[in-house]
Amino acid sequence: MKNIRNFCIIAHIDHGKSTLADRLLEATHTLEAREMENQVLDSMDLEKEKGITIKSHAIQMEYNKGGERYVLNLLDTPGHVDFSYEVSRAIASSEGALLVVDASQGVQAQTISNLYLALEHNLEIIPVINKIDMDSAMVEVVKDQVIDLLGCKEEEILLASARAGIGIQEILDAIVERIPAPQGDPNAPLQALIFDSVFNSFRGIIGYFKVQNGSIKKGDKVKFFNTGKEYVADEVGVLRMKLCPKNEITTGDVGYIISGIKSAVEVKVGDTLTHTENPCAEAIAGFEEVKPMLFAGVYPVVADEYEDLRASLEKLQLNDASLVFEPESSLALGFGFRCGFLGLLHLEIVQERLFREFDTDCITTVPNVSYKVYTTAGDVIDVHNPSGLPETTLIDKIEEPYIRAQIISKSDFFGPITKLCLDKRGTLVNQHFITAERVELTFDIPLAEIVFDFYDKLKSISKGYASFDYHITGYQDADLVKLDILLNGEQVDALSSLIHRAHAYDYGRKMCEKLKELIPRQQFDIAIQAAIGAKIIARETVKAVRKDVTAKCYGGDISRKRKLLEKQKKGKRRMRQIGSVEVPQSAFMAVLKLE
Repeated sequence: MKNIRNFCIIAHIDHGKSTLADRLLEATHTLEAREMENQVLDSMDLEKEKGITIKSHAIQMEYNKGGERYVLNLLDTPGHVDFSYEVSRAIASSEGALLVVDASQGVQAQTISNLYLALEHNLEIIPVINKIDMDSAMVEVVKDQVIDLLGCKEEEILLASARAGIGIQEILDAIVERIPAPQGDPNAPLQALIFDSVFNSFRGIIGYFKVQNGSIKKGDKVKFFNTGKEYVADEVGVLRMKLCPKNEITTGDVGYIISGIKSAVEVKVGDTLTHTENPCAEAIAGFEEVKPMLFAGVYPVVADEYEDLRASLEKLQLNDASLVFEPESSLALGFGFRCGFLGLLHLEIVQERLFREFDTDCITTVPNVSYKVYTTAGDVIDVHNPSGLPETTLIDKIEEPYIRAQIISKSDFFGPITKLCLDKRGTLVNQHFITAERVELTFDIPLAEIVFDFYDKLKSISKGYASFDYHITGYQDADLVKLDILLNGEQVDALSSLIHRAHAYDYGRKMCEKLKELIPRQQFDIAIQAAIGAKIIARETVKAVRKDVTAKCYGGDISRKRKLLEKQKKGKRRMRQIGSVEVPQSAFMAVLKLE
C-alpha cells in the first residue's frame, strides 16, 4: 500500500491536462508507441472532435524509482465549468493533484476554483507550469502568480512542456516523493467508494471504485450500502487501457467490479461498496450532490419511442451522474422528460450522445432555470417550466436564482466586459487588479441571463482571454412575465419562456422574426404572435404558397378568373381549419441563439 499513489490532474480549459496524461502514460510505458494517439484517455468521439474532456478517466501506471516499483492511479479531469462535478469526483478519489497552469495564459478562474476544491479535501498540490516551449510563455510572471496563489516556494514549481515531453521525469519523481500513500486499514471490513460507472451491453454495468479500507476478492458477496442491493463480484480488477482482471484489490487501490447488474437505477455514484457478511459500520461521506442549473424538456420525435428514450437516459445517467430527469407531458409534444443540466454545453453534449450512442433522436425545448413562486395562499412552488406557472392573479411574487460570477481578464477588456454584465442585469460587487495587466471582476447576475450565450459573448469580446467561473448564491425577487408564442392562435408551450419584463417586448419581436425565417411556408397563411397574457406584443406572417389557378385562363372575361380564385379561397379556408403547423427542431435551437 505504501507504494500506491492516487492523483488527479486539475487545470483550466486548454491548459494541457490530457496531453500531459498522454506523456505520463508514455514515460511509464503503460502504452506502447504504436498504441499511442493524442488524447488517448478521451474515449468518446465527441471528446476528440471538440478537443475537450467531458468525463474523468481513470488509468493505472507502474513506475520504477530507486529500485522500487510504484503503482500510480491517474484521474484525468475536464476543465469546462459545466463539468466541474466530474472534477469533484476525481478529487474525492485522490490524495494529491497536479495543478497545471499554462505558461502563456497564467492563472485563470477555473484554476482557482478547482484548486479550492482540492484544498478542501486536503490534497497535496504539485504546481506544474506547462507549455514553457511556446514563444508567448511568461514563465517568471506565471511563477509569481502560482506562488501568490499557493504560498509555495519557487523550487517546488515544476516546469514542463507536455507537447515536447520536457520535464515529465521530474513530474513522475515529484508524484512519488510528495504525494502521500493512501491511508486505510487492510484488515478492516471492506469500504470502497463508487466514483463512476459505465454501461457495457455485453457485461452489464461496470462500477469503478476506490478501496478506503479492507480488500475485495473475486467471488466475494458484496452489497451497496445505500441501496442495500446484494451481488456477487464476478470479476474485479484494475483499470489499464483495457480492464485487467485481478484476484484481489486491496486498500488504497482503484479498480472495477462486474457483478451482472442489469438495471441502471441500482448503482448510485457516491455509494459505498462493502461485504454482505462483514459490512462496514458507516458509508463513506460521498461527494457533493449535483445541482442542475438549467432545465429543458426532452421529447421523442415519434411518440412510440418514449420507453426507448427512458432506457437511453438511464444508461446515460450511469456514465453522467450529473444528469437528472423526471417524466412530464406537453400538449404539443406528447410524453417526454424534464431534464436538469449543468449548463448549455452539457445540454448539447447529452443531446449529441443520445443520438450517437443510443441512436435516439429527440426534440429539446427551450431551456430555462428553476424559479420559486410565492402564491397568495402562502405556498412556495418550484417552477421549472413556464407552463407550470399558476394564474397571474394567484401569484404574490416570483424569485429567480442568482449567481456570483468571477471573471478574470486582461485589463484592456475591462469596459466591454462590465457593459456585457450590466446588460445582463448584473451588479458589480468587486474589482481587483491582480497585476497591472490582469483584472478580477465579481458580479451578481441572474442565472437565467447567463445560461444561453453569455459565455460565447464573453469569449468573443475578450478575444478568448477572459475566464469565467460561477456558483449559486441564492434567490432574489424578480419582475418576470410569461411570454407565449402563438401559431395561428394556438399556443406552442415548448416555445414559452419566463423573461424579465424589461426585455419581453424586444425578445418577443426577435422571436417572431426568427420563427418567420425558420417555419416552412404552407398552403395557408401562418400568423406568428408573441403574447404576454392576453396582450399581443409582436406579430409576423408567413405567407401562403399560392398555386397559380388562373394560368390556363388567358383573355376572356374577368369573371372566369374570379370564379377560380374564389374557389381557391374556400379551399384555403377549409385547409386552415384542418391544417397544422409543424415547427422544425432547428427553430427550438435557434431561439437559444437570439441576439
